[in-house]
Amino acid sequence: MHVISRKILREFCEAHADVSDTLYDWYRVATKAEWKNLVDVQTVYPKAEAVGNFTVFNIKGNHYRLIVDIVYSSQRIYIKYVLTHSEYDKDKWKDDPYF
Repeated sequence: MHVISRKILREFCEAHADVSDTLYDWYRVATKAEWKNLVDVQTVYPKAEAVGNFTVFNIKGNHYRLIVDIVYSSQRIYIKYVLTHSEYDKDKWKDDPYF
């Protein structure tokens, strides 16, 4: 999978150093993956789930959420948001026009 944009991960990690190793581990796994559907994703990340048009990953023991748009046909992952659990619960990310 081609992950776009790593910059979002990098910026989030600068502000939340405690999650940087976990997010970079996710990035390494995702870039080597050849997921065809959500079931494939869930073989590696069982708690990943589809929410609207996005896929949501629980990161670092459910303290953070990684929200992405996966286009399986082109093998691309668009990173939309990385949020703390409390930011995620506010649901502002659901205002995204692609949601």
